[in-house]
Amino acid sequence: MFTATGLLATFMVRSQSIQLEKLQVLIGRALSEEANTASFLVMGGSSGVKWWISEHDSFHPLGGEYGSPGPVLEALAESARSEGSTVVGSGRPWEPLRFAVPVASVGEIAVARVEPAVSGRVLIALLLTDSAVFIAMGGFLLRRRIVVPLQQLAAAAREIGEGARGMRVSVDGGGEAAEVALAFNEMTEALEQRSTELEKAVSELRDTNRSLRRARDGLDRAERLASVGSLAAGVAHEVGNPMGALLAFLDLAKRDAELGDKTREHLNRASEQGSRVREILRQLLDFSRPPRSVRMPLDLAAVAHQTLGLVRAQSRYENVKLEIDADEVLAKAVGDESVVAQILLNLMLNACDAALESSQPPIVKITMRSAPLVVRRGDAGDRDPTRKSMDGIECEVADSGPGVRSEDRERIFDPFFTTKDPGVGTGLGLANAQQLAEELGGVVELKRTSPLAGAAFALRLPVENAGSADIRGA
Repeated sequence: MFTATGLLATFMVRSQSIQLEKLQVLIGRALSEEANTASFLVMGGSSGVKWWISEHDSFHPLGGEYGSPGPVLEALAESARSEGSTVVGSGRPWEPLRFAVPVASVGEIAVARVEPAVSGRVLIALLLTDSAVFIAMGGFLLRRRIVVPLQQLAAAAREIGEGARGMRVSVDGGGEAAEVALAFNEMTEALEQRSTELEKAVSELRDTNRSLRRARDGLDRAERLASVGSLAAGVAHEVGNPMGALLAFLDLAKRDAELGDKTREHLNRASEQGSRVREILRQLLDFSRPPRSVRMPLDLAAVAHQTLGLVRAQSRYENVKLEIDADEVLAKAVGDESVVAQILLNLMLNACDAALESSQPPIVKITMRSAPLVVRRGDAGDRDPTRKSMDGIECEVADSGPGVRSEDRERIFDPFFTTKDPGVGTGLGLANAQQLAEELGGVVELKRTSPLAGAAFALRLPVENAGSADIRGA
């Protein structure tokens, strides 16, 4: 700023000096003619010009009281006397114009001084004012075009560093500042895109890790269950024979006519408990070595009605409201009728027991309909319109009981896991039902939602002809 102002002032001074040099000749001629007029010695020169004339080595003012002309004019007079011609002395623009001319009428030298139009102080004030205005204007433009955009850029960079999203700066200011702002916005967009991609990748990695942990837990559980199953099968086989013998001896003991009523009652209770133990052992053997089923077309609705009749015949379930609903047109399923009846009986008995545990009126509803054999993740319900055809028949058993707790949903099909009181259930019913359904090419699963307040289990079997390859393989 100061350099530019100094250059401007130098240029102005130089311009004035050139103008004064051009005017010297005209000013000298005019002052020479004025000094040689008849009235010059009497009246002096024109106003605005201070004149002195030398008389006997001293200078006297003409036309006013001006004091001494000063050594500069006196030296100028000596030059004019020695040269015998007019001498004009011009200094800087803020210095007075000095003039010396020989006066022919008296043979003396007249000197004059013309004061400058603008004094040096005024020029300095103008120069300082010009510098102040120039600096203020330059500072304003510099701040508006460079400093403010850079401050905005710095503030946006700090906010991005603190995790802000969507930060942009206005593309204005000078060419370079606008280019920097545009590059900053492009960098921000690229960073946000990279951040989004990284977040997506991290989310996918977390999902993959969760899936791996679930798979690992499932493998660990399967390994433990396999060990338990092998052990249970061995125990069941070894205990089965002594238990059969024990029951035979109990039956022989009950035939003794000399037994009292109290003793006979005790033997009957022992036989009942022994029969219960043998039934548990049979279930263990069935679970470890499921029988080979024979698959053939069957009417799933008819099997469900027959099984429901067996449940209604039990007095403990006389207060349970049993409902059955089936589609009017239902294709035939493929499976073993006796095995399917065993699976449905297990599901219905569990549903009735759960309904009786609730404070609400006990209700069990059986619904049969066409459905996909395998429900894919993302399907819109059991009747997803994106499915071109339904390759399975579903029998849903829902109850009004308390439902299955979220922490038990992953374990509900584990062998020996039961929510019933000790001594009431063995925990093999659902595990055995699931294994039998898989043997038939179907599936038993706990559904995510239920039409009633409790749980809903579904048995799905393949439709006739849809699984012909499986039937041949059976």
